[in-house]
Amino acid sequence: MMIITFMASILAIIVIIVMTLASILSKKTIIDREKSSPFECGFDPKSSSRLPFSLRFFLIAVIFLIFDVEIALLLPMIILLPISNLMTWMTVGFFFLTILLIGLYHEWNQGALNWAN
Repeated sequence: MMIITFMASILAIIVIIVMTLASILSKKTIIDREKSSPFECGFDPKSSSRLPFSLRFFLIAVIFLIFDVEIALLLPMIILLPISNLMTWMTVGFFFLTILLIGLYHEWNQGALNWAN
């Protein structure tokens, strides 16, 4: 048992050394102004901070988060399928997907998904 622990410790130290060396050797020495500057919300941080920008960016981000959370709530339903009543499972799943599609249809009718306008 002690030999296995010793070998695992040696292997962990070797892996740490190899990863550190790979990180040091793979660094680029050329500094690019564009890549080293921070990028926030699609506008240049070196210019005036009072420039107006489109709220459509934030609307699309909120819509993405809403649908992303709803999809994350749908995923556990697949795990519950074998241990639940099939009719109840289908009713809840259909109800949830209906709410999701009604929300998508509403956003579509409101023009929130038209990025070109």
